[in-house]
Amino acid sequence: MMKRWHVYVLLIMITTGSFPAIAQKDKDFQAYEEGIARFKAGDYATVVDLFSSILNNPDHNKRLNEDLYYYRGQSYYHQGEYRSALADLDESLVLDHYNKAVIHWYKARCLDKIDKKSEAARSYEEALTAAGSNKKVAAQILADRAGFHTREGNSTAAQEDLDKATSLDPNNPAIAQAKASNTKPATNRAAGEEKKGPQVIVQNNQKTPPQNKPAQPQQAAEQAPAQSEAVKMIPALTEAYKDEKRYALVIGNSNYAKEVGILKNPVNDATDVATELRKSNFEVQLLTNATYVQLREAMRKFHEKLTTGPRDQTVGLFYYAGHGVQYQDENYLVPVDANVQFEDDIVRMCFPVQRMVLANMERSNSRMNIVILDACRNNPFPATSRSVGSGLAEMKRARGSFIAFATAPGSVASDGDGRNGLYTQEFLKALRKPGLTIEQVFKEVRMNVLRLSGDRQYTWDSSNIIGEFYFKFQ
Repeated sequence: MMKRWHVYVLLIMITTGSFPAIAQKDKDFQAYEEGIARFKAGDYATVVDLFSSILNNPDHNKRLNEDLYYYRGQSYYHQGEYRSALADLDESLVLDHYNKAVIHWYKARCLDKIDKKSEAARSYEEALTAAGSNKKVAAQILADRAGFHTREGNSTAAQEDLDKATSLDPNNPAIAQAKASNTKPATNRAAGEEKKGPQVIVQNNQKTPPQNKPAQPQQAAEQAPAQSEAVKMIPALTEAYKDEKRYALVIGNSNYAKEVGILKNPVNDATDVATELRKSNFEVQLLTNATYVQLREAMRKFHEKLTTGPRDQTVGLFYYAGHGVQYQDENYLVPVDANVQFEDDIVRMCFPVQRMVLANMERSNSRMNIVILDACRNNPFPATSRSVGSGLAEMKRARGSFIAFATAPGSVASDGDGRNGLYTQEFLKALRKPGLTIEQVFKEVRMNVLRLSGDRQYTWDSSNIIGEFYFKFQ
């Protein structure tokens, strides 16, 4: 059946002329990935060229827009094109890019460069508000604003910002750089001198200081937002999160009864995810082909770990691959021993995610609760087809939760043809990349799953987390 289905889709694509659209999307993704790599390397001119070529094509993949404007705006800043940078940064805000703190931060720096000091001051305040309780980002913004105050001759405000930054993140290298700049006496600059260009000098597509001129500490401070996303920040991240306790419960169910539907990938998926999470400092409890009783016992042990972990320094992660069903607005995980003949059997024989998984994670000391469900397959219980919804339902977010679905609520995804399902395959790849925030990891997963599925499978994330989380530092 799976092979026939693939042939049918192929015929549809041929008759509807879908190949050019898919080819265009592939080109967009390739250019996007190349642009991100160039951005991290500091080759801002190439980023502007690549992302402009995508945006100028009316048939480009619009789902990339928020990131295209976000990164092109920062690149314009580093190129000294401050008004173009402001236009792109505003566009990324309209598109609701998640990293609003960095957007407002860059806006402040642009406004400072074009001598709109009062607007720059307001943008710094907006950046700090958007950073919220994210101490690392707030510390970098404060350290940068200290330089702004110093240039304006307000040494008292500059010192206050540096003191706040130090209290938030004492090991942040941007603070030491800002302090070094702040100790230098202010000089009288000619009017307009501040507008000469970006502090980061790009020559032959490389960031280098001019010859016979030592690199200034302020140059490094100017690069701080870009460096915070790059591998250069890995040592600082590792130090900052060295005391964090990470616990994961990973479950993969494949060996179902024939009438339910045997699945090929989930045990492999769970085993491989467990291996990668251990490399990211998680203490992992792995369960495969679990019965209902085994699921309950594993959840009890998992909750106990989260409850006894240090408050605000504990992270819990729950991963499940296997059959799942939606019934009466609740998502249920299907144990391998479930024997569902009637609707009420689902409540008795399957495991509720919202009431048993997420609620228990919330009632613990964890600062962040991550739930990953690769369980959006077709209804395994045909006898209940009238009452069981298609795919999984969107869940109510608990405190500090990040919920990731293999596909959008109400949709389904196939089991996959290789060792891993498509979603977990791409999740594993993203997990191995150092220096990515949790949002960046799942955005990369979404981008690649969408591309590899020919725009048919759209992953879904739901979040109300506060603060940053990195799976891998190095």
